[in-house]
Amino acid sequence: MSVEVQSGGLSGRTRSAGLGWLAGIDRAAWRRFFLALFALTLALFLALYATGLSQSGHYKQAAVVAAISLLLTVLVAVRVVPGLASRTALQYWMARVEYEFTREGVVFLAMIAVITVAALNTGNNLLFIILSCLLAAILASGMISRIALRGLEVDLALRERIFAGQSFLARLHLENRKQFFPTFSVTISGRAAARKRRRRPMVSTPSILNQDVYFPYLPRRSSASQDVTLTFPKRGSYSQASLRISTRFPFGFLRKTQTIPCTREVLVLPSVQPTQKFFEILPQLGNELDSYLKGRSHDLYAIRDYQQSDSARHVDWKATARVRQLKVREFTREDERRLRLVFDPRIPDTQPETLERFEKAVTLCACLAWHFYETGATVSFATAGFETPMAPAGQVLYAILEKLALIEPTVTDGYSPGRLFEDPSRAAQSFQVVLTGQPRESIPPGLRRSAYFVFMDSL
Repeated sequence: MSVEVQSGGLSGRTRSAGLGWLAGIDRAAWRRFFLALFALTLALFLALYATGLSQSGHYKQAAVVAAISLLLTVLVAVRVVPGLASRTALQYWMARVEYEFTREGVVFLAMIAVITVAALNTGNNLLFIILSCLLAAILASGMISRIALRGLEVDLALRERIFAGQSFLARLHLENRKQFFPTFSVTISGRAAARKRRRRPMVSTPSILNQDVYFPYLPRRSSASQDVTLTFPKRGSYSQASLRISTRFPFGFLRKTQTIPCTREVLVLPSVQPTQKFFEILPQLGNELDSYLKGRSHDLYAIRDYQQSDSARHVDWKATARVRQLKVREFTREDERRLRLVFDPRIPDTQPETLERFEKAVTLCACLAWHFYETGATVSFATAGFETPMAPAGQVLYAILEKLALIEPTVTDGYSPGRLFEDPSRAAQSFQVVLTGQPRESIPPGLRRSAYFVFMDSL
C-alpha cells in the first residue's frame, strides 16, 4: 500500500512538473518558428526549381520563381526573425566576452598562417585538411570556453567590521547553474580591464578584490567556495560593481573574459592599533584628565601626602600643622570619566605633508575612541556637522569610527574657533580632547583649562 502511495505521489509530481513546463511554453513564438521554417523550406525548393528551369531554357519562369523564393526569404528575415530574437533568452550567448591571445595562441596563429600560405601555393589537399583542423580547433575552443563561462554566479562574503591595515578572510562563492555542463579552469578577478582603466583614469572608490582566485573544476548544478585574504591599506569606502571571470580552457590559445555583476560595498574603519604618538600623549592625557576630575565635588574623600602635581589650594593646613608634613585634600568624583572627543577637520592647505598629518590625526582619534571604550568611559564625539550624545563608549564607538572612516579635510583660508569650541557649558560638563589643525594661538584661553589639545602639526 505504501509503495502505491509513493508511486502515485511521484507520478503526481511528474504530472505537475510537466504541466508547469507546458504552461511556460510560448505557443505564439513556436508557431512563428515553424511558420518561418516552412517558408524557408519552400523558398529552398523554389530556388532549386528555378535552377532547373534556367538549365532547361525557361528563363522567364526561372526568374519569376527565383523572385518568389527571394521574397519569401526576405519576409522571414524582416517579419519573423526579429520577433523570435526578442523572445529568446539571448543574455547567455550575447553577453560580451573579451578575447586576449596568449603566447601559445600567437604561436598557433603563426602556424596557421604558414600552413595557409603553403596550402595556397602548393594546392596540396593534405595541407588544406590540416588547415581546416586547426581552424576547427579555434572554433571548438571558442564554443567550449563560452559554455564554460555560461551560467556562473559569484558572491563575495565579507566581515561586518573591517579595520584599515588589518588582514581578514573573505569568502568567494562560485555557483555553476548549468543543467548539463561542468565548468573547468576559471579565474575570478576584481581588477578592471586595462582598456577601461585608460578610458576612466579617475576611479571614485577603490575595488574590494584585487587578486585572482582560481577554481579548477566545478560540476554542473554545484557550488564551491574559497577563502581569500584581504587587507585594506586605507580607511574609507570600497566598492565592487562587477567581477571578471576568465578561462583559457580547453587549449590555452585565447583567454576569454566575461564580466558579471557583483555589487558589494564595504566601509573600512580607521585603524585602532596604538601608534607611537598615542603612547606619547597617553600619560599626558591621563594626568590632565585626573587633574580635571579631582576636586569637582565638595565631598571629602581622603587626606594624603602632597605631590608636585597637586594644586596649592587643596593643601589641608590643619593636617599639615598636626603632622608637620604637607597634606592635601582629595575629593570624591561626582561622575566617572566623561569625555568629549572633538575632531576639527579644517586644514590650511592640501599639501601632501598636511594631508598625511590629517590621516595621522584620524588614526589617533580612532585609537583614543577605542582606548576610552576599553576603559569604560562615558564619551561623546563632535566634528563638523556631526555629534553623538554623551553615552557609554560602547554605545557610540562604531558611530564614531564610521564617521572617522568617511571624514574629509576642509581647507580654510583663515582660522576661527568655530562652533566646536564655542560652547563653554560643554567644557564645564566634561573634559574635552581636541584634535585640530588650527594654530595654538587661535585657541580660546578659557578652553585650555578643561581640554587637552593635539595639534596636527605635531604629528
